[in-house]
Amino acid sequence: MYVIAGVSGNTGSVVADTLLAAGQPVRVIVRDAAKGAPWAARGAEVAVASLDDRAALARALAGARGAYLLLPPNGFGETDLAAGRKQLAAALLGAVADARPGHVVLLSSIGANHASGTGPIQYVHPLEQGLREIGVPSTFLRASFFMENWLANAQGAIDAGTLYYGMRSDAKLPQVATPDIGRTAARLLLEGAPRGARVVQLAGPADLTLPEVAGVLGAIAGKPIAAVTVPREATIGALTGMGASSQVAEMYADLMDAFNSGRLAWEADLAVERGTVTLEQRLRELLRR
Repeated sequence: MYVIAGVSGNTGSVVADTLLAAGQPVRVIVRDAAKGAPWAARGAEVAVASLDDRAALARALAGARGAYLLLPPNGFGETDLAAGRKQLAAALLGAVADARPGHVVLLSSIGANHASGTGPIQYVHPLEQGLREIGVPSTFLRASFFMENWLANAQGAIDAGTLYYGMRSDAKLPQVATPDIGRTAARLLLEGAPRGARVVQLAGPADLTLPEVAGVLGAIAGKPIAAVTVPREATIGALTGMGASSQVAEMYADLMDAFNSGRLAWEADLAVERGTVTLEQRLRELLRR
């Protein structure tokens, strides 16, 4: 039995889809039983549990040959990030320690080897460390920047003819489509458990600069799109103007700082796998163009 979290989101749904298509037994974790109904109709078991409920999550993981787990995204207006992330990590790790699935594939991130100075990625680091300490065979799927993150800026950039973002114009950003993440996670589950813990680094077919991303948007829109690097304070102002808490805005500004300084980098002694979905393919799909 493979137990999959995050099936209401982009990656977990692809993991579950891929495993079901391969004829594998799947149990999906949902917070609301109604969201599990479509999965049950396809033959999956449904476990109702919140990822911050240790006991319920442990029951969902019971008897699992493998499990796909992730740290849910923080709320845009969240004001006590550190405490909330710590509580989630404790529940996840506690449930794994209680249920001891045969293999955990954790959705992690480039830069998760650093304990701090990486924006939201710093909260994945304790999960990797905790799984190592628990001793359950684990694979840390360190994905690069999600291509889907561009969707928040894409239509505005097309309308205005300019893409504004906080990254340096001369630095190449590794990025990957969530379908590639989900398919890779499913493959890793099917391949079986490693001895101890391992890291798998995953990017898309090409790393791109900000002007190159703008060029992709221009190709989709059929017109030139300029690229402008936004300074830190302007990034914070834009995010808070859209309703982000000051903590969240500063956290994402920290993420851009980490990228711009070179802190967000692959571990040099490990290979980087490449997905097949290009940024243009993914954005055309999301923008329906």
